[in-house]
Amino acid sequence: MQVIETLAEGLKREIKVVIPAKDMESRMNERLAEVKDKVRINGFRPGKVPAAHLKKVYGKSIMADLVNEIVRDQPPAILTERGEKSATQPEISMTEDKDEAEKILAAQADFEFTLSYEVIPAIELKSNKGIKVTREVAEISEDEVTEQIMRIADSARSYEAKKGKAADGDRVTMDYLGKVDGEAFEGGKDEDAELVLGSGRFIPGFEGQLVGVKAGDEKTITVTFPADYPAKNLAGKEATFDVKIKDVAAPGEVEINDELATKLGLESADRLKEIVRGQIESQYGSVTRQKVKRQILDQLDELYQFDTPQRLVEAEFDNIWRQIQTDLAQSGKTFEDEDTTEEKAREEYRKLAERRVRLGLVLSEIGEKAGVDVSEDELQRALYDQLRQFPGQEKEILEFFRKTPGASANLRAPIFEEKVIDHLLTEVDVTDKTVSKEVLLADDDAEGAEKAETKKAAPKKKAAKAETAEAAGEGEEAAAPKKKAAPKKKAAEDSAE
Repeated sequence: MQVIETLAEGLKREIKVVIPAKDMESRMNERLAEVKDKVRINGFRPGKVPAAHLKKVYGKSIMADLVNEIVRDQPPAILTERGEKSATQPEISMTEDKDEAEKILAAQADFEFTLSYEVIPAIELKSNKGIKVTREVAEISEDEVTEQIMRIADSARSYEAKKGKAADGDRVTMDYLGKVDGEAFEGGKDEDAELVLGSGRFIPGFEGQLVGVKAGDEKTITVTFPADYPAKNLAGKEATFDVKIKDVAAPGEVEINDELATKLGLESADRLKEIVRGQIESQYGSVTRQKVKRQILDQLDELYQFDTPQRLVEAEFDNIWRQIQTDLAQSGKTFEDEDTTEEKAREEYRKLAERRVRLGLVLSEIGEKAGVDVSEDELQRALYDQLRQFPGQEKEILEFFRKTPGASANLRAPIFEEKVIDHLLTEVDVTDKTVSKEVLLADDDAEGAEKAETKKAAPKKKAAKAETAEAAGEGEEAAAPKKKAAPKKKAAEDSAE
């Protein structure tokens, strides 16, 4: 077998592989000898079939199997021998000429194929001692814990029927039927719907028109759907709702005590406070972690500058661009609305894609040298997290991971990345700084934040297709159940993040 390098330009490589016809024929004869005693052909005793007849009957199929085995097994062997790692799965090309292919299968012509790939660049790791980060930590006050508990308690608040007119904070129970241009529309009807006035759950203008109604009242409300309403057939349109009020109830008092804790399934108010404080600490800890990670990645980005495999960059850019287009479509906005042009946006996001790929390769090299690994237990926990996100679809998700090559790597990548960050935190200079909640949670330059984060799907340093870890995954996310078209307004949780 001859292995000839035909291209070595930057990170691009092209390798021509030639296996002489006589070698292919020799391999075929070995296979024929192996099956000689096993085949059954009419007119011949077992093991007595002439070699020429075996070749005539089975030669082409055996040769086809050999070709498939060679293009499957030889590329990784060639890369290993050359000491190279391919950024993506190497592209394999061979003759498409039917006559030439027939000659190869008949061992009358050399078998040739070409490998095209980009190598992962060698990365010389630098000292991390010069990296300095500030870890912002916010203290949690009793007032904040109390405020959070009161919000939780509000959702469990009891209501008592009242006589008279509904006011802000009261709960009304109603039937309603929505119409556009006099015609009822899908999702615009409900019975015994409960709404707390002032909660902002319904279309702007809807709840305010119910202030002052009484049980038994019937009223027609006119509202206009927001221009960015998720149901496109309703967005921006005027609608009427025929409403029948069935009940008006006033909110009961809420106190933080053992009775409230019991109603929430806990043994005491102290336990409730402990859990809420822990939840706030976890929330703030996540923000702190993300800010620290951002600082580390920014400084790594300054430390490491090298050519990146363009196939990985293109794949990453395609992922980003699909999300950008989806976001624009859902918001009804254009690039001009965002004070840019498509050309400028493409240029900016291509830089982001290149940064993500480069940082992904750096983190991979750091992790590899540090012996960072992801255990099977960690992968199982990540899989269970996926299953919990999509109740009722557990079987389909498990089947996806079982049948999809590389799917488990989508779970492994973000875990690996976070463990590398943990490793770096043991080596870099970290200074803790106590800040207010407002400072910690401040949204400082969202664009800079986005650029600072590597995608969870950062390419691992391995000879495989660039992988994603989103769920889903930037495989594809499972479709979430759709909300009612009306009269609810678009909520934050409806956004396709």
